[in-house]
Amino acid sequence: MTHGVIGTGSMGRILVEAWIRSGKLQPSELLVSNRTRTKAERLADEFPGLRVAADNREVVVKSDCFFLCVKPREFRKVLEEIQDVVREEQVVVSITSPVMVRDLEEWLPAKVAKVVPSITNAVCSGNSLFIPGSRLNREEREQLWDLFSAISHPLLVDEEHTRIASDLACCAPAFLSNLLEQMADAAVKETGIPRESAISLVTRMTQGLGKLLTEGNFTLKSLQERVAVPGGITREGLHLLERDTGTLFRDLFRLTHDKYHEDIHKVQQSLFPEMEKKI
Repeated sequence: MTHGVIGTGSMGRILVEAWIRSGKLQPSELLVSNRTRTKAERLADEFPGLRVAADNREVVVKSDCFFLCVKPREFRKVLEEIQDVVREEQVVVSITSPVMVRDLEEWLPAKVAKVVPSITNAVCSGNSLFIPGSRLNREEREQLWDLFSAISHPLLVDEEHTRIASDLACCAPAFLSNLLEQMADAAVKETGIPRESAISLVTRMTQGLGKLLTEGNFTLKSLQERVAVPGGITREGLHLLERDTGTLFRDLFRLTHDKYHEDIHKVQQSLFPEMEKKI
């Protein structure tokens, strides 16, 4: 079975690397294409046996299942290029959250799904967001689920929750990394601890926190209760955080949702310029 990947930018590359390094797919089972061909060729140099297609149409023609790993603004161009060679029995997977499954089903005759990966999948961890289309049968859903289970914990989500699920699974690594960096930098400024020590401390702490929550039988709440004894320093710190963060994360989610709906509107204007669709 050949799996095609159209677009070997950041996330397309992560998927290819993760599937190969996890042993789920052999390089020879993958066929890739990219707008800048040299990027795809560099990936093939890293994984001997990985095939580089001449163009996107070749990926479609030679694949049983292929992944659209392109930016929202590039979707119409790619769909126009491949539309007439897509087959009904193929499985087509978009990883681009603002592209609606129903819209892809209007453009293409194939079985459509949307699966949104996370940078955490690069180390075979974290979630991927699984949104099957109406044409997928049970066997095809299970095969796709199994493919992503090798590099993540797939989570079935309603498409209406794609944005908030993406915020928590896909954007949060960057958001939390920023907060951790701010914490380390504040420690440097307040105490003079060497920055490399502060960064090492918060990085290793994060690694241990992840294991406690996934392997140590802790919940987010129970971990706080275990560390924060009454009257202790941690408890005082938690009170400060609860007071000062206030509506920070609600404001953050409002911002990401506003941008998401704007992106959906732009994609739909591009795919269906003759009509305005309600989101």
